[in-house]
Amino acid sequence: MTTRLEGARIAAAYSIGQLCREFDLTPRALRFYEEQGLLKPDRQGQMRVYSHRDRTRLALIVRGRRVGLSVADIRDILDTYDKNGEAAQNAKALQVFTKRIEALEAQRKEVEEALQTLKGAAARLTQSHSTAGIAAE
Repeated sequence: MTTRLEGARIAAAYSIGQLCREFDLTPRALRFYEEQGLLKPDRQGQMRVYSHRDRTRLALIVRGRRVGLSVADIRDILDTYDKNGEAAQNAKALQVFTKRIEALEAQRKEVEEALQTLKGAAARLTQSHSTAGIAAE
């Protein structure tokens, strides 16, 4: 991280490499988020310079992706903050999170049902295999 004095405030500046290392991402991933409008780095010649705001947004993007949020959902949450402020963003995030929780719970139910089906089939095959082995002797 580097800092530069701008008027009376100090602004943090991050390179693509610094953010990639910090968040364990590839440069391609950062460029993708930029292409999607989620990050807006400044340019110094050919070099991208990310602000503290970009870093904060990237932390939110990474957390959102980790829990399975789509890029579109993340964009909606971030854009809501830009347009309507923190309270509106929190309301939007709650709506998106609730929808994702419901989807994950439904997925968990499907996984549990699949596990029970497979365990039952495996038990029957084990029993069948044991019985066939005894009969063959």
